[in-house]
Amino acid sequence: MRKPEDALVLLLAGGVGSRLNLLVEKRAKPAVTFGGIYRIIDFSLSNVMNSGLTRVGVLTQYKPLSLMSHIGMGEAWDFTGRTRGVKILPPRTGSKDSDWYQGTADAVRRNVDFIEANEADEVVILSGDHIYHMDFDAMLEFHRSKKADVTVGMMVVPMEQIHQFGAGITNDDGRIVDWEEKPEVPKTNLASMGIYVFTRDYLLKSLARSGSEIDFGMHILPWAIEYDNVFAYPFYGYWRDVGTIQAYWEANMDLLKQDGPISLERWQIRTNVEAEERRADRPAARYGLSARVDNSLISAGCVVNGTVVNSVLSPGVVVEEGALVKDSILFRDCVVETKAEVDLVICDKFTRFGANSSVGIGDHHDIANRLYPKHLYTGITLVGEKARIPEKMKVGRNCIIKCNAQEEDYSTPLLQDGESLT
Repeated sequence: MRKPEDALVLLLAGGVGSRLNLLVEKRAKPAVTFGGIYRIIDFSLSNVMNSGLTRVGVLTQYKPLSLMSHIGMGEAWDFTGRTRGVKILPPRTGSKDSDWYQGTADAVRRNVDFIEANEADEVVILSGDHIYHMDFDAMLEFHRSKKADVTVGMMVVPMEQIHQFGAGITNDDGRIVDWEEKPEVPKTNLASMGIYVFTRDYLLKSLARSGSEIDFGMHILPWAIEYDNVFAYPFYGYWRDVGTIQAYWEANMDLLKQDGPISLERWQIRTNVEAEERRADRPAARYGLSARVDNSLISAGCVVNGTVVNSVLSPGVVVEEGALVKDSILFRDCVVETKAEVDLVICDKFTRFGANSSVGIGDHHDIANRLYPKHLYTGITLVGEKARIPEKMKVGRNCIIKCNAQEEDYSTPLLQDGESLT
């Protein structure tokens, strides 16, 4: 029997992720903080590690520096050694838009030399922007048992969500016999997870067939389904595409649920604690006499003297006396000053909320952001990196505060629901 180490992994981590708005203004989507100390890409890397796979190529493109720094040489995921390793495959682009990767298959095609240089029976292709726990060894065994050319990781989703995914129709043997890419009127609720196993030679032939076939879901898979053997690998665990503000917030909140669907310890999720400046040597979190913490994740280096409810605090966050943080996600080294209130907010690192300020006020959760109505529409307010919220400032629901905002940028003491400081 073949060992799972025979497979080569390609991790696609070059997408823009524009629906995450300010969170991807200075970093790639897979590099966005998750669950306090982790990055989104940590889940895919940890799944690869826990499945016994040892050779990984990470395809980067959009703002790759923080992602490359985070991955380093792969030590955090045990990818260092004579027969193992992670290789960053940097963007191969010119000055024109057409020089950028045009799709998932195009990204792999432009790095075909990496596949050719690594002997493998199969190639596992993953995305770096999903929160999930999956055994790729089991998927590889399924692929081999079916003598498949391609195997697609798939799961059942609510019918009203299927328009966001590729959808497959299978026969009784699990073979995919029809495919719909983001169907408006779906025939099935079996959705692609963007996880593929290709027999290596078949992948190379598929990539060589036509340079106009730029996407796996739109081009490569429909052809393969019509002429060759494509199977659906059923997945029944937790999986979430955190490509929107709402999905990102919900996944973080899933961490806080008692006996919830995400277990970082049980899933054995690792991160690179050495990559982030000032993170590796943080002291334990400290709590003052007036502190109250309820159902929250508090990272090392935090200092809490106020109230934190149902929230995720990254390392170094300070919540001063009388301050309230509720239903929020605060990146590292943010400061919530005395008697400030932060309610249903996602804020990037080094943000400061002035004393007696209130961010996320009012009951009008349904007034979408005027500039980005498809990004913010459920009441979440977004605050950019190094922004300053002035003392006594009031900010409503579904608002956006730009990165590096200074006190003089605010023309009034109230930012209405759905408005933006840009």
